[in-house]
Amino acid sequence: MRRVNSFLLGGLGLGAMSALLVTVAQPQRDVVTVSAPVAGVGVVSGQRGASSAPGSGSSASTSIIARPSATVSAKLPEGPRGEVAALVPDGHVSAEVFDRTTQTVAVSIDAHRHYTSASLVKILIAFEALDRGTAPDTVQEMLSRSDDQTANRLWVEGGGKEIVRKAVKRMELPETTPPSDPGRWGDTEITAADITRVYRYLMDKAPADQRTVILDGLRAATESGADGFRQYFGIPDAFGNGSWAVKQGWSCCNPMRTLHTSGLVADDRYIVTVLTDNPRSVSYDVAGKEITAVVKHLLGRL
Repeated sequence: MRRVNSFLLGGLGLGAMSALLVTVAQPQRDVVTVSAPVAGVGVVSGQRGASSAPGSGSSASTSIIARPSATVSAKLPEGPRGEVAALVPDGHVSAEVFDRTTQTVAVSIDAHRHYTSASLVKILIAFEALDRGTAPDTVQEMLSRSDDQTANRLWVEGGGKEIVRKAVKRMELPETTPPSDPGRWGDTEITAADITRVYRYLMDKAPADQRTVILDGLRAATESGADGFRQYFGIPDAFGNGSWAVKQGWSCCNPMRTLHTSGLVADDRYIVTVLTDNPRSVSYDVAGKEITAVVKHLLGRL
């Protein structure tokens, strides 16, 4: 993750609908105790972009969070959760789909599992920046190109962690917490359920002028981000030329490779959030194809 200039803060720098309601209760995380080299414990090097080299690791007996995979002697869960988990075989995936027409959660799969936000937190930064009178085109540039440099500046100007605290209260986000390091906005903790709440606030409660600015930025998401990373994985690749407004997130490696897709689809009827973590051994290209497959699978159920 990028960190803010030290002068600024000492550091900073994702049929009828009701008949298809699928709600999967939050499972307990699977804890597997292993005795092996621990990879991916190095410093995060880049909010987005190419993976950093693996850390040297250390040999120790440690507890790790793991979803059952080929290396763990456990069966995949059955039903929708298992179907989605199978599409991200080496990592974790959470998803939520909210139908704004019926006002129901259509799909909820491990929606309360915590992830680091990567650039999804830029939506919260955008609201606070507009509150302070920041120019709309500046906010839209940050959102559409996922511009870290603009986010760095707005994060500092808005009070850093206080931006997240205000959003938690404003949008009623019980599962969102600021980063422990005030300079690392991408380490804000989120869940798929809370990202759904952010979009619901945007569409139903936000001031109309702020809604317009933010939606225009999300609808104008460019194929490549400001750093050159291709950000059309997930929702854009799944929908093609269909109507969508998205905020994507990607980061590595703290210690996982994170890829998130979120936004509005089908003329803003559905809010779709898919969050993923993968080990660094899974490339961004593979992780991008996996998250796109998850979105297509979810949409196939609607």
